[in-house]
Amino acid sequence: MIVRRALPTDPAVRSSASLFMTEAERQGVRAGRRMLYVGPEPAGPYVAEALRVEPGTDVVARRKLLLADDVPVRIATSYLRLDLFGGTPLCEPDFVRPSLQAGIEALGHRFGWAEERLIARPPAGSEAETLELDDGEWVVEILRISHSTEDVPIHALETVCAASRHIFPIAQVTGADEF
Repeated sequence: MIVRRALPTDPAVRSSASLFMTEAERQGVRAGRRMLYVGPEPAGPYVAEALRVEPGTDVVARRKLLLADDVPVRIATSYLRLDLFGGTPLCEPDFVRPSLQAGIEALGHRFGWAEERLIARPPAGSEAETLELDDGEWVVEILRISHSTEDVPIHALETVCAASRHIFPIAQVTGADEF
């Protein structure tokens, strides 16, 4: 099973109810998702830096498993600052309807800009088991940090992809075709 994860993300896909479900549908793949965890979790170094909090500070984690034709392909975890989102509907244990982005915006935060970075690495913790990886398989971690129009980091999305099950098409910004 091979799925695509475009970088940067097409704005029409990014603003859909589910980036993965929309991408999979466009690829003719039967997509599924299962919520694994919603609750407080200490921010690791990268997430803490992204959200501008101290490492170990509790943040809201929303972790889900994404499946393509019943094959686990990604673990996607949204991290939100507790000082901005604690006690809100974004802390509820189910999927946010119509979308997480809409839920964040309903709380008065407007998206201004985002950046993404990729890291190829061996799986950590329970990632190999959750993604049903063979020994020696690697993952690609994508960390997307979204900032508000006031330059406040409001959402960090860590997506751990089974490297052998992904292609990452990368597009240049329109009009920036010099090399």
